[in-house]
Amino acid sequence: MSSPLSHSKDQPRIRKSLSDSCPASSSASTKSLRLSYAFRLGSSGVSDVSNDTSTNHAESYFLRRENRLSAKKKAEEETMNSDYKKMYEKALATNQRLKSRLETSKQELAMIQDQLQKAQGRSSDCSSNVLEAEKKESWSLKKRISDMEEQLKVKAELKMENQRLKDENGALIRVITKLSK
Repeated sequence: MSSPLSHSKDQPRIRKSLSDSCPASSSASTKSLRLSYAFRLGSSGVSDVSNDTSTNHAESYFLRRENRLSAKKKAEEETMNSDYKKMYEKALATNQRLKSRLETSKQELAMIQDQLQKAQGRSSDCSSNVLEAEKKESWSLKKRISDMEEQLKVKAELKMENQRLKDENGALIRVITKLSK
């Protein structure tokens, strides 16, 4: 047999057996009742007994969680710091390598410019012949370009004339069909 306890809107309905309400019951059954009562209440904080234990559990849970998160953040920060250091060292090495390649390229460029100046001094006669050939080629290309521009103009005019004739043809066809009806 069991009898219902009084309850309010905030408290869930709990049934208590007669053996649990009797003062002669063992401490184990009382402890069991408290644990089941605390379990049913959860973290609502309705009971004083369960309120302390659930608060302690919640506080310890959040403290452990906070400790885990802070440890994780510290580990990530250390990893990031070492990553930045590695990236900085890698960038320095790359910069040094590129600077040495730039110096080598500058030296090669200076040597090639010297050779070019020497070659220009020897072949000044050949360069005048090359210049005349380039001028003739340039003149012929300019003439071809002007011819092509003229052809494009004529082509555009012909397209416009063709479109005009198509429009007139369509208009005449419409007139003929209206007259034939």
